[in-house]
Amino acid sequence: MKSDKELIHWLLQGDTAIQYQTRRDLLKASSTSLRKLQARISIEGWGARFLSKQDKKGHWGRGYYQPKWTSTHYTLMDLKNLCLPRDNSQTRLIINKLLSERIDEEGSVNYSPTSKSDVCINGMVLSFSAYFGAPEEKLRSIIDYLLKRQMADSAWNCEDYRGAVHGSLHTTMSVLEGFLELKKWGYSYRQAEREEAAEKGRGFMLTHSLFKSDKTGEIIDKRFLMLSYPSRWRYDILRGLDYLREAEVPCDSRMQPALEVLRKKRRKEGTWPLQQRHPGAVHFDMEETGKASRWNTLRALRTLRQYPQNQL
Repeated sequence: MKSDKELIHWLLQGDTAIQYQTRRDLLKASSTSLRKLQARISIEGWGARFLSKQDKKGHWGRGYYQPKWTSTHYTLMDLKNLCLPRDNSQTRLIINKLLSERIDEEGSVNYSPTSKSDVCINGMVLSFSAYFGAPEEKLRSIIDYLLKRQMADSAWNCEDYRGAVHGSLHTTMSVLEGFLELKKWGYSYRQAEREEAAEKGRGFMLTHSLFKSDKTGEIIDKRFLMLSYPSRWRYDILRGLDYLREAEVPCDSRMQPALEVLRKKRRKEGTWPLQQRHPGAVHFDMEETGKASRWNTLRALRTLRQYPQNQL
């Protein structure tokens, strides 16, 4: 198995976005060097390729949500997850347009005037909007909407308007990531209520050991154990664990089943693979399914550093 030093060298041979997060999270590089490296994300590699796909109207794909993975919505999520510089004008302009054009009578973002608002979509909108510095006043109604839609079991489910009474890990993950971005960047609107809601949401995740039924202990969905990237709207254990790490949640015995699964997925050479790719047209593939994944290896390494074996 490769040593950590060898793995880090391998990660640093990857895209600029991988280099940046490796130096930030694994090497704890200085803020000065990180700023210089982050600035390069917008002009080279994957970041530049995504930005080059934007049309003259500011959209990617055919608009806000079509086609699915090449739409403006999911491209903004990709750019946010690459850690494109927050002050990027291309992203800020289209986010401002989105928040001006697509707020419905509930105060939520709704891409389709013929259907109900989607909680999962609004969690993602909150996440990339907060990351790219949208004005707080433009996010207040979305925050109100998401706080109102938290369910009795402390989670969220985009199917609640169809009668769902139990939370969804997919939806809950998107909302929690949105609330975390608000916290990271100092948004103050309903801060105490957001933090309370997020704590309850994390409790929901932990009650399910991140992938199990709270009633039977069985695996909810075997796809939760498959490592993907980008995650899109879908939940998996690495996305959940990486969120808990970033939210600085203390190690909890209920994380251990997911951490053990993650450790077992490590290959002999020390990397983690890209195990699944969510179907649909994309701008381009960042990595190849079945092969060693820099994204998953980076995320797994920083997660396991936060939650080392036998910590409890």
